[in-house]
This record gives sequence, C-alpha cells and structure tokens, in this order.
Amino acid sequence: MDKDLEFTSAVDLYNRVKPALKTKLKELKRKELDYIRMEDIWNYLIKNKWMSANGLDLCDVVNDILNVDNSKIDEYVKAEHKRIEQEILEEDLDII
Repeated sequence: MDKDLEFTSAVDLYNRVKPALKTKLKELKRKELDYIRMEDIWNYLIKNKWMSANGLDLCDVVNDILNVDNSKIDEYVKAEHKRIEQEILEEDLDII
C-alpha cells in the first residue's frame, strides 16, 4: 500500500471511506432499507469479510462496501437487533 494511503487506525480508515459508505447507504434507502446505518455496513464487513483478511488495499475496502449484498446487511442488522433485545430481556430477568 502506498505510504500516503496507510491508516493508523480503524477510525482513520472509516473516515476515509465515508463517501463509499454514504453511497451504499443511499442505495439501501432506495430499496426501503432505511433503518440500516453506515455503522451497520461497516460492522458487517468487519465481522464477516475483513476479520480474516490481510493486506487489504483501499480500493478493496471501497469495492467491498459498494458491492456487499444488501440482503446480507439486512440479515446482519436484524440478527444484531434480535441479539440486543435478548440481552435486554436477560438483564431484566436478572433484576427480578
């Protein structure tokens, strides 16, 4: 990777690819998936695509963002919401 395009943190990379994330988000909103956020797209790709990847270039990251399957992101977001709801229910049970 070119020295000018090296990133010191995930936040730095996230900020660099925000235009691609915004573009994907617009596409999702046109498909009436307006509850999905940029962070959801990012987190899905980190957990499901990039976790085991090595030496990704910026163009690979942008390509993955723009071409990730919308239904996979949708499934991920719904599963995450369900998991969070379950955690809340379990916490509520601990209070009783």
